[in-house]
Amino acid sequence: MLPKIRLQPTQLTLSLEIFTMLLSTDAKRLIGRKYSDPVIENDLKLWPFKVVADAEDKPKIVVNYKGQEKELTPEEISSMILTKMKDIAVAFLESPVTDAVVTVPAYFSHSQRKATKDAGTIAGLNVMRIINEPTAAALAYGLQKKPNCVEKRNVFVFDLGGGTLDVSLLTIKGGTYQVKATAGDTHLGGEDFDNRMVSYLAKEFKKKHKEDMNGNSKALRRLRNECEKAKRILSYNNEATIDIDALFQGIDFHSTMTRARFEKLNDDLFEKCMDTVKRCFDDARVDKNHVHDIVLVGGSSRIPKVQKLLQSFFPGKELCKSINPDEAVAYGAAVQAYMINNGQEVAKMIEEAEMLKDEDEKYKERVKAKNALDECVYKVKKAIKDGNFFSKVSAMDKQRIMAAIREAREMVNNDGVEQGETYQYKKCLMELQSVTNEIMGKINSDYEEGDNED
Repeated sequence: MLPKIRLQPTQLTLSLEIFTMLLSTDAKRLIGRKYSDPVIENDLKLWPFKVVADAEDKPKIVVNYKGQEKELTPEEISSMILTKMKDIAVAFLESPVTDAVVTVPAYFSHSQRKATKDAGTIAGLNVMRIINEPTAAALAYGLQKKPNCVEKRNVFVFDLGGGTLDVSLLTIKGGTYQVKATAGDTHLGGEDFDNRMVSYLAKEFKKKHKEDMNGNSKALRRLRNECEKAKRILSYNNEATIDIDALFQGIDFHSTMTRARFEKLNDDLFEKCMDTVKRCFDDARVDKNHVHDIVLVGGSSRIPKVQKLLQSFFPGKELCKSINPDEAVAYGAAVQAYMINNGQEVAKMIEEAEMLKDEDEKYKERVKAKNALDECVYKVKKAIKDGNFFSKVSAMDKQRIMAAIREAREMVNNDGVEQGETYQYKKCLMELQSVTNEIMGKINSDYEEGDNED
C-alpha cells in the first residue's frame, strides 16, 4: 500500500529549496527504515536536520520553511527528486516520459526497495525495474558481453562518492548478475578528504595571522569550497593554489596544497578505503586474483592515490574508468532500460561513451589552463605586495597591471571550468604575462640606465 502523500506545487517548490541540505547528508538512508532502526539512531547526531517518528515508527524529516515546520517522509522527498528528474528528461526529449529504471545501493533491503518503487509511483512513473548500483555500473561497461562471460566473470565495483564508500563483488554468468558480497562505510568520502584540508589550512591561517576562524561558519564554508576545488585540481595537477580574499577578519589567505601533502593528510582514510575492499573479499571468500574487471564509480574515485592503491591491490589489472564515474550508474540504468524495451540503438550509446571520454580529456585541459592562470595571478599579486617593486612602477602601469589582474581573477572565480574554453584561460594568461613582462622590462631598463650614469 502506498503512503498517503499528496504533492502540491507549493510543496514541490519547497522541496527543491531544501534538497541541497537533505541530499548532501544522504537522506536516502532513511527510506524504508523504522525510526528505531539502529542505523538511524547512529546518524541522528550527524544530520543538520531534525528527524521525528510518526505513529507507526516511520521517520519524518522536519524542515523550516517561511517560519513554519513541515514534516516530509523519505518517500515524499524521493518522489520529488524523481519528479524533478522526469521534468528534466521531458524538457530534453521534448516528449512525455512515463517509464523509469531506478538504481539503489546493493545493500538495500526488500522494504527499502519497495519504498523506492513507491516513490516512483507517487512521482507518476512506471518503475520497470529496480537494479543494484554496481550492476548498473557493470552494464555501463558492457562487461556482460565479454568473451568469457559464458562461464563466469567476476567484477569488483568500487564506488567512492562525496559521503559514502560502497564496494561490491559481482558474478556475471550468461547475462545474469549475482551480488557475491558488499561492504561499505556510510561516513567515508570526498567530504572527509575536504575536512582534512580545511582543518590543516585553518591551523595554517591561525599560525600565520594569530586569528582562529574555527567558530566562524561563513569563513569555514568559503575555505571548504576552495578545498573542494583544490581536491579536484589535484586529480590532474601536482599542486593547487588556494587564494581567498578577506577570508576572516578582513585578512587575505594564500596557500598552496600539493598532491603529496593532500595524500599525507588523508593517508589513514585511504587505508580505510582499502580495509573495506579487503573485508568485501573476506566476506565473499573469493581470491582477488580471480577478479576480471575493476569498475570505478563516484567522483572521489578520480583521486590518483585511490587509483594507485587499487592497482597495487589488483596487480596487472586495468581499472575501468573511461566513463565519467559520476555518470556510470545512470548510464548503466539507461542500458538496462534499452535492454527492456529496445528504446535506443546500441551504436549511439557506444558513440556517446566515446564522446564522454573526449569530454574528460577536454576537461583535464581546461583545469590545467585555469590552474596555470590562477597560479600566475597569485605570483603577480605577491610581487605587487613587495613595496620596493611597486614603488618603481608608474601610475599608468599600475592601472594596467591591476586591470589585468582583475580580469584574470574574474575569469578564475567565474567557475568557468565547465563553461569557459581552454583557449580563453590561455589567452588571459598570455595577456597577464605580457603586461607583467613589459613592466618588468621597463623597471630593468631603468635600473641598467641608472647603473650606466653612475
